[in-house]
Order: sequence, then structure tokens, then C-alpha cells
Amino acid sequence: MFAHLDPYAGDPILSLNDAFQKDPRKDKVNLSIGIYFDDAGRIPSLDAVSRAEAAMLAEARPKPYLPIEGSPAMRQAVQQLLFGADHEALASGRVVTLQTVGSSGGLKVAADFMHRWLPRSAVWVSDPTWDNHRAMFEGAGLAVHAYPYYDAATGGLKFDAMLQSLQALPAKSLVLLHACCHNPTGVDLSPAQWETLIPLIKARELLPFIDLAYQGYGDGIEEDAFAIRALARSGVRFWVANSFSKSMSVYGERAGALSLVCADREEAALVMGQLQATVRRNYSSPPIHAAGIVSLVLTDPTLNASWRADVDAMRQRIQAMRHSLHTVLAAKRPERQFDYFLTQRGMFSYTGLSPAQVDRLRDEFGVYLVRSGRMCVAGLNTGNVERTAAALASVI
Repeated sequence: MFAHLDPYAGDPILSLNDAFQKDPRKDKVNLSIGIYFDDAGRIPSLDAVSRAEAAMLAEARPKPYLPIEGSPAMRQAVQQLLFGADHEALASGRVVTLQTVGSSGGLKVAADFMHRWLPRSAVWVSDPTWDNHRAMFEGAGLAVHAYPYYDAATGGLKFDAMLQSLQALPAKSLVLLHACCHNPTGVDLSPAQWETLIPLIKARELLPFIDLAYQGYGDGIEEDAFAIRALARSGVRFWVANSFSKSMSVYGERAGALSLVCADREEAALVMGQLQATVRRNYSSPPIHAAGIVSLVLTDPTLNASWRADVDAMRQRIQAMRHSLHTVLAAKRPERQFDYFLTQRGMFSYTGLSPAQVDRLRDEFGVYLVRSGRMCVAGLNTGNVERTAAALASVI
């Protein structure tokens, strides 16, 4: 019955991570998968999360199905985190939020919703973007195209070309944008560039989809919500999918949310109904444990302060690794320019390496990068950063 199926080649990043695990070299370095590791090379367990879980277990509550849209407490806490507690969009009731199975679950729900209710709208993603963005929307039956974004010559942003491309899009086109810490390049729009882009979005009647998977890893938890709050103030309708995998180090809990900012309360009610129907046809309801963790960490003042301090420390460690990498590379290859490692932000950087150079890094030095040249800076630590920089210098 299934002999006609095509073989699955595997996800390139997850397959690379599997290859890393099988590599017997003791000095190997994993800079491929998008996971934050501490300076000892471990996935951290945040104190706020551990204390939240202890409090949940102590209550010994039953575990019923959550509502289709998820935990009310988590949804409210997420809205206040994203928009700010006093934002007009929340007070007017025009923001719809679902608890989702990670932000990937939010992408899937939004893609199915778009295919059902705006089937003629194509999706436009940055060139490049996270591979699963394209896969999610194409899998839902939507056409996906790319707009200019990354400038390989400078390691920066092709902002003028991006504006020119978006200016020509049909109304109701969905445009996927990264709020901060762009995956895979680490190249972000500045607040001034967002202020230039938003009027164009509004004038062209485009529908932004904001991916916020790394809140707190760019400039800070509040600062990284700039684009979301500015879009909401402008009156634009837009999606936002956010994740707590990195910021709370709860990867396997699949703690995410999907929000849609609508025109008014009445439109929001219509949207919520159809989003509930979309979820019911998919995973039916989200996980209760993830909801409890996020709700407690975001609403308990002591836990929230502890969490924010940990996120600050993670961001600062990533920045320190960027500076260390830059220092060694600049010393070993003074004829080359490596300032893009300092201007790119978040967990990822585009190194500019070719696939052949990435292969050399892996085969000769045991340093694993995605073949696009994307590096997960969070895999660097004080014990491996100098050796990694020396290996990079050898293959560039």
C-alpha cells in the first residue's frame, strides 16, 4: 500500500545534530542546532522554571483537557508580555491569542487558517529564512515567495531592496518578518527601519506575520517587543507567533502562542471562533504542563524577576562569545572584515562560509555548522571559542 512513498531525506539540521552525536572526537563543537547552551556546554535549567514546576507539583491538581484555545492565564500573560499590560489593543479587546504547541504549532494553525479564509494570498518570506517557514506554509497549500533581505557582501540588510519588493506586492499578501534575532542570519531591522516599514505595510494592506522565537536574546525582553507594539499602535492587522523554548529553556514542553491583532472586538470574536475550529481539526488542545510553567513564571513577581535576570545573563553570554570570536578572527586574518559578528544579534550568525568550507570545518576540525554557513553562537563557550575561531580562520 505504501511502496510508492518517496524516502524522507531527513531534516538537514536535525540530521546534522545526529551526526554530531555519533562523532567520537572529544573536542567536537556543535554550532548547528538552535539550542542555547551555557558555558559548560549544557542546556540550562532555569531556577524560575524549576520553582514553578515545584509549586505545580505541590498543588497536585488534576490534569483535564485545556480549552481549545489554551489556558486563560497563560494567554493573558502572553498578551501582556508581548504588547505591554496597558496597550490599547488589549484594552479594546482586539487581540486574539491561542496557546499553541510551540511557535511551530502556531505557524501551522495560522497557515491552515490562511488557506481556508484567504486562499488567494501568497506568502512572502525573507531571503533567507528558517527552512520550516516555507515548509509550513507550502504544506498548507499556500504559494511561498522570497523578498530580498540578507546582503552577503556586507553581512547586513538589503533594506532598500526589501522595501522596493514589498511595495510591489498585492494587497492581503502575508509577509513573514522576524521581530528580532533573525533566523538564520542574525540581521535585524532597527527601530527606525521598522518605523519606515510599517507605513508601507499599512498603505499596501499587507498582512505581517511576526516570528518572535528569541525574545530577550536581542536587546532585552521589552526592547525585543518593539515591532509588535509599534504595529499594534499603527492599526495594522497582523499575526505574531512566539515561543518560550529558548527564553525559558523548556524546549520539550512545546510552550508557544499565536496571536492575531484585529480591527475591533467584533472581528476578534469571528477570528477566535475559526481559530478554535482550526485547532480542533489539528491537535485539539495544547499541553497543560507548559501552560502552568509559563503562567507562573510570567505572573509571579519573584519568579518573573529571576527569569528576566537569567535571560539577561544568556544574552550577555552570547554577546561575549561574539566578541571573543571576532577578536581571534581579526587577529588571525587581519585582511578580512569580521564586524558582522558584532552587529548581527541573537543566537545565529551567517558566517559567509561556503558549503565546501563548512564541510572542511566538520571533517578536519570537528566544528559543525549548517551548510548554509549559519552558526549557532550559543554553542560557543570559553572552552571552545578560540579553537573554533582558529578553525574558521583556517578555512576562510
